[in-house]
Amino acid sequence: MYGVNGRKFQRQYKKSISDFKDWDQKEHAADWILYSENLSDQLSLDEVALSDGELYTVLTSKKAKGRKGSIVAIIKGTQSDKVIEQILKISRKLRQKVKEITLDMAGSMKLIAKRCFPNAVQVIDRFHVQKLATEALQNLRIQHRWEAIDLENTLLTEAKRERRSRKLKFLKMVIPESNSWQGADIYSTKPKKSGHQAKTKERTYYSRTIPT
Repeated sequence: MYGVNGRKFQRQYKKSISDFKDWDQKEHAADWILYSENLSDQLSLDEVALSDGELYTVLTSKKAKGRKGSIVAIIKGTQSDKVIEQILKISRKLRQKVKEITLDMAGSMKLIAKRCFPNAVQVIDRFHVQKLATEALQNLRIQHRWEAIDLENTLLTEAKRERRSRKLKFLKMVIPESNSWQGADIYSTKPKKSGHQAKTKERTYYSRTIPT
């Protein structure tokens, strides 16, 4: 059994089987296509990256629910003026029948909906609302987390300082009256386990002589 050559089949379908040769939108299909007959009273407006990162503005009918007859318009780019120019080619009578249009929160999309479908109520789609709420919650969580980390670090620093001050030995050096000496008495005080201080005497000898 031989496999089917994909590219060859594509060419045959495009040139022979399909009606692409006689398609009335073939000349401008790379930039925009319109199917005004698919227009319904509820639409969705969004931007889509079809290939190679190129963005297209897509207008679809909710009535078709993603099946055949869903596409109303596909326009290359997302600039509002260019998109409006093409959608306005749909008759005004049909556009005025649109009651609702779902879109994201981009200013360009709002302008397109307002200019092309003046009677339609603009509805922010659920995906973008959830995304916005999730991002806000995440930012709030991160903010509180950093506050908790700062507080924890502050408490740890204070605790370490407190423990250090309790264990610190306070030294007092007793220097003899003579200018030359080989030893000095050093007294230190440190807390006992009970918390009371007791003086202990220590003697440290130095092998050097303090100059006069």
